[in-house]
Amino acid sequence: MSKSVINKLVGVVRIRGTVNVRYDTAETLKRLRLKRVNNCTILKVSKDYEGMLKTCNNYVAYGELNEEILDKLLKKAGSDADVKKVASGEYDMKKLKELMPVRLHPPTHGYKSTKLGYKQGGDLGYMGSDINKLIKRMI
Repeated sequence: MSKSVINKLVGVVRIRGTVNVRYDTAETLKRLRLKRVNNCTILKVSKDYEGMLKTCNNYVAYGELNEEILDKLLKKAGSDADVKKVASGEYDMKKLKELMPVRLHPPTHGYKSTKLGYKQGGDLGYMGSDINKLIKRMI
């Protein structure tokens, strides 16, 4: 788990499906509005969200978004929000939540692995700024 994710804008992408998922993990994914594979949400991470990300770490990929990818995600969601306001936290997060989740395509050239964590060579868990590369291949 990253130590510096709190108070940052994070993109969360669901990678694994629903079969044989523990109830608490399934409930957490539902509360993050990630009900299907390849759904993406944008979160402003607090302590609560950090715990939720830790709970569903083996089913999602997440990391800090840059402005280019944030702009593409907002356009795909159908929002005309200013990227700078969303990135700085001035934009109303309730309006942003109404637009989520964003449905994405499977990534071009596939996932590295849907069973291994990012540090083991897969795509699960905290990816840092490399989540931007994954989302770019999915838009």
